[in-house]
Amino acid sequence: MSGHGSSSEKGVNTSLICQESYACGGSEEAAFECDECRSLQCVRCDLELHSQERLHHHERVQISAGHVPYCDHCKGANGDKRHRSVVRCQNCKLNLCQECQKRTHSGGNKKKHQLTSYPPSPRASQVTAVQTSIPPPAVQGEDESRSIRVKLLENVSSFLLVDENEEMQIKDEATFVKRLGCPSDQLLKVVSIFGNTGEGKSHTLNHTFFMGREVFKTSPAQESCTVGVWAAFDPVHKVVVIDTEGLLGNCANQGQRTRLLLKVLAISDLIIYRTHADRLHDDLFKFLGDASEAYLKHFTKELKATTARCGLDVPLSTLGPAVVIFHETVHTKLLGSGKSSEVVDRHLLERFKKLSRYPEAFSSVHYWGTQTLTPPTDFRGLQNKLELLLDNNATRSPRSPVVIFKALMALSERFNGEIGEELVSNNSFFPDEYFTCSCLCLSCGSGCKNSMNHLLEGDFHEAKHRCRYSVQHDNRVFTCKGCYEKGKEVIVVPKTSASSDSPWMGLAKYAWSGYVIECPHCGVIYRSRQYWFGNQDPVDTVVRTEIKHVWPGASGFLKDNSNAAQRLLDGVNLVAQSVSELSVKPTKAVTSWLTDQIAPPYWKSNSLILVCHKCNLVFQDNDTKHHCRACGEGFCDECSSKVAPVPERGWGLGPVRVCDDCYEQRASYEESVDPEMEEEEGGTLARKVGEAVTNTLGVVVTAIDIPLGLVKDAARPAYWVPDQDILSCHHCQREFTAKLSKHHCRACGQGVCADCSPERRPVPSRGWDHPVRVCTGCNQKSGDL
Repeated sequence: MSGHGSSSEKGVNTSLICQESYACGGSEEAAFECDECRSLQCVRCDLELHSQERLHHHERVQISAGHVPYCDHCKGANGDKRHRSVVRCQNCKLNLCQECQKRTHSGGNKKKHQLTSYPPSPRASQVTAVQTSIPPPAVQGEDESRSIRVKLLENVSSFLLVDENEEMQIKDEATFVKRLGCPSDQLLKVVSIFGNTGEGKSHTLNHTFFMGREVFKTSPAQESCTVGVWAAFDPVHKVVVIDTEGLLGNCANQGQRTRLLLKVLAISDLIIYRTHADRLHDDLFKFLGDASEAYLKHFTKELKATTARCGLDVPLSTLGPAVVIFHETVHTKLLGSGKSSEVVDRHLLERFKKLSRYPEAFSSVHYWGTQTLTPPTDFRGLQNKLELLLDNNATRSPRSPVVIFKALMALSERFNGEIGEELVSNNSFFPDEYFTCSCLCLSCGSGCKNSMNHLLEGDFHEAKHRCRYSVQHDNRVFTCKGCYEKGKEVIVVPKTSASSDSPWMGLAKYAWSGYVIECPHCGVIYRSRQYWFGNQDPVDTVVRTEIKHVWPGASGFLKDNSNAAQRLLDGVNLVAQSVSELSVKPTKAVTSWLTDQIAPPYWKSNSLILVCHKCNLVFQDNDTKHHCRACGEGFCDECSSKVAPVPERGWGLGPVRVCDDCYEQRASYEESVDPEMEEEEGGTLARKVGEAVTNTLGVVVTAIDIPLGLVKDAARPAYWVPDQDILSCHHCQREFTAKLSKHHCRACGQGVCADCSPERRPVPSRGWDHPVRVCTGCNQKSGDL
């Protein structure tokens, strides 16, 4: 070896590529050298070949650092002894011994080929034969590496992240970082695993990332040992490992658990789909296809919104994770056995297209298989595959645990709530009903097409299909035709009166000309009885109609003249209340003043009566003062309970209230009084008239109350909640009693108490152009109601 074509890379051992090409197509790194097969073999080819009965006795050498392969030119040719290589030609991709190198690369164009030297041939102690199921002994460097990993993993444990009801068990970022046991600024990736229940997902994670330690619980029992979502931190690979509950398990809320899987998938950088079936089932391809479609439809937009809403420094990738299908067989060959990796990828593509479609959301889809004739399962090939994918940051870069937690929390808050299984429209793993708003139109039954909890973002309900008219909900909306022709869409409603009319004048015009339709830009555009005859329907002349969806909890649609009767009833109630106040007693001050104005001159003024004239009882604010018709002093009720005629004071011959002292003097007094005595000047005439009016008004109020109660239900607008259904205030939840009156908000129609409806403002959308009662909730809304 004279240095022909040698380079600065001499003495550096390069990666050895599989020469067998039996299962990998010659694209994977060699892991064994079989003397009897006379070739270098990767893990897959070695397993495929030496699992055969006629080849299982072959002895192989595990390739480690510094391994020198046999010469590719002289290996067994013409019975010659095989020699170890001393150089590798990077152009020819051949390993050559010294003799073959001189013979083939000493002249011509090959003289200029790039050659890389191998170290001296390995000693016999470094070349150890291995059997299929017996791992080779580790060299000293591997022992040190293993001891370091064991020390790092000795305190690792898993914790419940989300339970089976989609409830987050970790409530804040600090707790999440603490449970992981990693620095808060550590950049991490997320690896999760999926598959059917009982496929050994937890066992796979334990052996792939944690050297067989039972970080995730495993059990031989029939019941699933993993319920909910569990997480653990792998300090060696710097990843958050997530274990999920298996598919096809026996559970009551299957919809919620399936939706939870897609949330975990959305925050993952790499997912493993574990299957132990001898042949790949359709469920695998169906799951990945449906997950891809749901991810693109519902989660891509939400991940972008989460980045903006949470102010994350590292943007969340909207491209899905990489997928590794880990397939373990016992009796059947692996997918694409004896064929190249391109053939395997093409076979996967065909299966996806046949069942659903290729999972476009995922950054890549890979297949890794292992055949286990005798336990334990060999996870080394899977581990190497995962390490290569985790090192690739082209599409998904690592981020801090705080970002990971915020993303999962945001998805949990957005996509939650009960899932009605009767609403699921197809047999998809992730039907749209799992992620879209569950509200249904009350008129046509169409569902809202927006995502769950979209009202929190200020979005309104939207449906995929047009609505149909319902008499019950009267979901027609009128728009001004004149404004529509000018390029504007202005909603108008039939009303009792125009906004320029006073309440009483509006009622008078309504009785004469009927209801009106008023546009805020065009003014009054229609009156139902504007002419004596020949009045046309507004739809044919001034308005356009549109059928709107009726969503639960939303304001209903205004019926024609819906508040005309209520406006009239409010007016009658105002008059009745005024009359009632005269007969009952408005306030203490007004009552006292009115009594003094019509009292006889000899009566003592109410303002001067502080105590009972006989028993000296101090009058309180609510105590009633009585005047003796004989002496005119003020008494309490007990000291003026007697009645007797007092004709001398102008009260006639009928009995009237007198105090106890005057009652005892009546016998002697009656003999000396002349019946013909005239009434004193400024006497009791005014007081008699006042008492007569009070008694008469009391009868009038009673008579008015009866018809008002009868017509109240009939006059109620359609959007008002019926009185019998209102048991407590809609805002403060206080129960209504005889002392706590119920009122209706003119905007929302809910029943509220007086304290929760102190404000007055117009509600044009309901036909109330003048200030009317509204609840505090509606009053706080900006803009017109």
